[in-house]
Amino acid sequence: MRTEEETMKLITNRFLDCNVKKLRPQNLEAKVPESITIDILSHLKSHGYSHLATISCVDWIDDNEFELAYHLFSYEDRINITIQTRIDREKAKYITAKELWPVAQFYERDIHDFFGVEFEGNDNLEELILENWNHTPPMRKDFDTRKFVNEQYEWRDYHEQENAD
Repeated sequence: MRTEEETMKLITNRFLDCNVKKLRPQNLEAKVPESITIDILSHLKSHGYSHLATISCVDWIDDNEFELAYHLFSYEDRINITIQTRIDREKAKYITAKELWPVAQFYERDIHDFFGVEFEGNDNLEELILENWNHTPPMRKDFDTRKFVNEQYEWRDYHEQENAD
């Protein structure tokens, strides 16, 4: 069983361009360049990080980037580690992780639905939740919810029914 410090060295000894820190006991965070993210994920998987809990996405609109966060867990070390990488928001493409963890294809479909990120190598990015959606992906910060609702739905006034006692 590795400690948090040993796990941090497992990454930084091989990948010098990573910023790894301990957030709290049993929880690490690594900010990594997009060019080596898949290599780091593969390296961690081969060292006991067999569980991909989820992949999340953050829209950093002011930086014109999306952040992809891969949340991993090692049953042996009992450590959670989040691998974070940023990709260009305008191109919004990254490499699939489904070859490492088949479940990644579902997380990637979700991110594709809600943020519009394409995952090269994932041949099933069809709609997972948003059926027949033809608008800006709704979790992007440039999606105007109020405008969308006003254009798609008719506003109605609701009145409480009065009791006829």
